[in-house]
Amino acid sequence: MMVPLFWMISTSLKGPDALFTYPPEWIPRPPIWRNYIDAWKMLPFTRFLFNTVFITALAVTAELITTSLVAYGFARFDFRGRDVLFVILLATMMLPWVVTLIPSFLIWRRLGLVDTFDPLVLGAWFAWGPAYIFMMRQFFLTIPKSIEEAAIMDGANVVQIYWHIMLPMIRPALLAIAVLSFQGNWNNLQAPLIYLNTMEKYPMVLGLKFFEATLSKEAPMWNYMMAMSVLMALPIVGLFFAAQKYFIEGINIGATKG
Repeated sequence: MMVPLFWMISTSLKGPDALFTYPPEWIPRPPIWRNYIDAWKMLPFTRFLFNTVFITALAVTAELITTSLVAYGFARFDFRGRDVLFVILLATMMLPWVVTLIPSFLIWRRLGLVDTFDPLVLGAWFAWGPAYIFMMRQFFLTIPKSIEEAAIMDGANVVQIYWHIMLPMIRPALLAIAVLSFQGNWNNLQAPLIYLNTMEKYPMVLGLKFFEATLSKEAPMWNYMMAMSVLMALPIVGLFFAAQKYFIEGINIGATKG
């Protein structure tokens, strides 16, 4: 797994003459760090980065709020058909995303929101991830009900219990889902490719795809392509290592609690 990553970094630091040498040169001598600056200036990547951060931040926030609310309802409230609805929700994981692709596009087009960020940001409020809800529900089930009962006796309402008591206690699950959601939204190519038409609104992943198509028309410049790929991957790698402890804890508890 580390070999492709190392090869990507190595290629990003090579000059054009060293790209296809044999035997391969794993450690460039000397490394050309300017490849990153030159590649960044070839397209408006600063704008692409701003768009990506904006979309990802709002989408992750929306998914954390909606999945935690739905999971809390399934874990703590007894209502008719609760278990059936939960099974149906989990069954949607087997539904291919292409099934809802055309209906979703038609809805956003009728609302006049194509070529805007709204399908990517507002859509996150309705795209409840069944896997995220399942993981969050498992965490809620580990919390004793006596804690909520004590809060009710102290005069707390449902919203206060959810916000001030339950959410802080499931922090590992929130961080694990935040990492997964961040990765999914940061690398999301399908939705921007469908809904965005203006280059100024492209996120990094779509800008990188356009960058690849631009380079293919000229002489091979894989050092520039790999340089931008490294920059694209850095935030995800950094976030994973920063939240590694909570991420693993969240995945383990969500998978083992019945």
